[in-house]
Amino acid sequence: MEAYHSTRRVQRERAQRMATREQRKGLGTFLGALVVGGVLLAVTLAAARHAIAQPNRLNIQGSTTVGPIGDAFAESFKRRYPSLAISINKTGSGDGAAAIVDGRCEIAMMSRFMKATEFKRAVVNDVFPVAHVVAMDGVCVVVHPSNPVKALTTAQVRSIYTGEVTNWRQLGGPDMPIVAVSRDTSSGTYETFDELVMQKQKMAAGVEYVSSNPQVHARVSTTGGAIGYVGLGFLDSKVKALTIDGVQASRSTIASGKYPISRPLFLFTNGYPKLGSPAFEFCTFHLTEEGQEIIESKGFIPLTRY
Repeated sequence: MEAYHSTRRVQRERAQRMATREQRKGLGTFLGALVVGGVLLAVTLAAARHAIAQPNRLNIQGSTTVGPIGDAFAESFKRRYPSLAISINKTGSGDGAAAIVDGRCEIAMMSRFMKATEFKRAVVNDVFPVAHVVAMDGVCVVVHPSNPVKALTTAQVRSIYTGEVTNWRQLGGPDMPIVAVSRDTSSGTYETFDELVMQKQKMAAGVEYVSSNPQVHARVSTTGGAIGYVGLGFLDSKVKALTIDGVQASRSTIASGKYPISRPLFLFTNGYPKLGSPAFEFCTFHLTEEGQEIIESKGFIPLTRY
């Protein structure tokens, strides 16, 4: 029992460090927050009144990055709770935020923290967003496996997406036009890339925008001159992840904080879910042994490894 409480204490401390880091970036300053039991809890007593209204249904929407975790959690829950109806719609973090704010889902999957503007709209709608940190991820810059370029700096990647660099020859590669592929602007992955790589500089007009990690993967894996970015869980032999600023994206470098494009992954609820409710069980499933195994099997980093 002592070991169990020690593990939970470590998990809470890790979640607190992640929440503090997000707040320092200015992502979570609108409402203020307390870290309670491993989740980021919006400061409001009214949150307790906003538990899940329909206990036999879970409507989950949002991030395509968090989607594989959500899908696997849902499969486990269907076996555990056969009467529970679970629907998952993966269209992007921005869509997830809008859905939870507008009351169209019970859980929003997000690969970024909620923006101040989203918090403000939530309060107007009498919604009190609570963030649950479930895993760590890295945004991996990928090219076609045939591309001999193995490493870039964040400045070089930025120069590609601003249009300053348009041919791989300019970066020591072959004489081949660069096809820059990006996630759409409603994506949490885009938000992370925009902040940590682009540093808010505008992308060139010729950049191709797609709506999901699988679409980025498909374009890069079939286009010799393409470059894109995906979550760690979407890496395979069909694309090659570049070393960025001298650090290769891996579970160990992301968990240690060495990889420069790292981020936490979230589930958001309207208020703190009622103890024992499907939403509560789903949002704390990442703390169980099975939940951690699922997260790791999908290529992400459980909080126990962070």
